[in-house]
Amino acid sequence: MPITADIFIPCFVDQLYPATAMNMVRVLERVGVKVNYNPDQTCCGQPAYNAGYQTQSRTVATKFLHDFAEPAALGKTRYIVSPSASCVGMVRNSYTDLFADTPQQSACRAVQGRTYELTEFLVEVLGITAIPGSRLAGKYTYHDSCSALRECGIRAAPRQLLDGVAGLERLEMAETTTCCGFGGTFAVKFEAISVAMAQQKVEHALDTGADFIVSTDVSCLMHLESYIKREQLPLKCLHVADVLASGW
Repeated sequence: MPITADIFIPCFVDQLYPATAMNMVRVLERVGVKVNYNPDQTCCGQPAYNAGYQTQSRTVATKFLHDFAEPAALGKTRYIVSPSASCVGMVRNSYTDLFADTPQQSACRAVQGRTYELTEFLVEVLGITAIPGSRLAGKYTYHDSCSALRECGIRAAPRQLLDGVAGLERLEMAETTTCCGFGGTFAVKFEAISVAMAQQKVEHALDTGADFIVSTDVSCLMHLESYIKREQLPLKCLHVADVLASGW
């Protein structure tokens, strides 16, 4: 029986980067995973939670628990996989706070234990460190998003997979673990600081001579790409799923 993954497509990806969602599906199917998509899914509740609206966030998160409840008769773990470490971090960590001492606490724990970011699912669950046929000519530098690194402990998995892409060379930038400056509403409330942080990140990337900045989170990439386009710089931002699905 093939491994089944229920995919969670975050708001940013659904509305702004749908091709990244499709590329994640292509990658998962490429390695033999049966992909299931629940069209009723919406948001994980992170925007409201980060803005301090816990009650509203809990309402949205409760729907997430319902949408991704594991079928009782399955018999094998049915994983939840997302192309966003930010949303995965929300489910794994902030849901513990949201659902503490509530009737949904046990359902929350069950969902938390099955939720993975794409690259850690491929490497840590499936034991895959290269996607067959992936090819992209050029040099890349990797941005460790705050959510991936600090909330999910993801660092090695995306690099392992990207290093397995034929024709692609990794060049580590300085201060790769420093925030890009997005931070959701932080980019709106503290625009000058946010832009300065993006500038620093992009300058570090340019110093490597890389062609691409790659990351697990489209929110970071959107922020960096906006600065890159404004300044007309010779860099392109790519989500890891887009790279892994290239060249087929």
